[in-house]
Amino acid sequence: MAKVLYERDGRIGRITLNRPEVMNAIDDDLPRELMQAVQEADADRRVHVMVLSGAGRAFCAGYDLAHYAQDPDNVITQDMPWDPMQDYQFMWANTQAFMSLFRAMKPVICKVHGFAVAGGSDIALCSDLVVMGEGAEIGYMPVRVWGCPTTAMWVHRLGPERAKRIMFTGDRIGGAEAAEMGLVLKAVPDDRLDAETEALADRIATVPINQLAMQKMVINSAIEAQVQQTQRLATVFDGITRHSPEGLNFKARAETVGWKQAVRERDEGTFDWSRNRPFDTANAPD
Repeated sequence: MAKVLYERDGRIGRITLNRPEVMNAIDDDLPRELMQAVQEADADRRVHVMVLSGAGRAFCAGYDLAHYAQDPDNVITQDMPWDPMQDYQFMWANTQAFMSLFRAMKPVICKVHGFAVAGGSDIALCSDLVVMGEGAEIGYMPVRVWGCPTTAMWVHRLGPERAKRIMFTGDRIGGAEAAEMGLVLKAVPDDRLDAETEALADRIATVPINQLAMQKMVINSAIEAQVQQTQRLATVFDGITRHSPEGLNFKARAETVGWKQAVRERDEGTFDWSRNRPFDTANAPD
């Protein structure tokens, strides 16, 4: 079964992440299939705009940690000493697959329901326009341990101080707050998400393709060089986070207790990853 679906609907190219059983979590295949769908829509002269969405309960819940964190045989965390360029090659390919949304000549609208978290936020924020349901949440929780957002789109959308507020905490924020911060275009009531996204896509679809391409190229050119420079650093750092002492402890913990518990301990701040043990609640950590 295809992990990313594509179909043309008049002047709209519809791209759907299609792993609903795991909230469209990212595995080895999904980034490549996403890029292929974007390329197909971009090459079709009948398509004026793309709409990206997720099947099931959420847009995308990030990387599939049941495989990448819990499975001792996965390739994303190497035995020590590790080869940073092997790690970089793997993650850079995924980052560039996500960036196919940004680099496509045609506009891409991302419709976010449920969650767009961790690597799922990377995908959403590479789109040109993001419309969120007010009940949806977006965030990059792995900044607490075991991750750095390789697309670096948070800072390019928010500016340094607001990006730091998210990157220093790993907090998830709701659609209304994301829109207020300027991270996404707008947030609408969940029951209006489809209608609002369709209205925006229909409006854009009435503009000639060449006009849309020129406007997108001009606007993207203002940040393209900066984006690529930041992404290269972020992709290297992402590998380092997973092979740092804390990152290795997180993976070992996930293998021992399961990734759901390890993620819960990470996000709640109840585990001291540097010492590989729960925080002593009776005494403040030193």
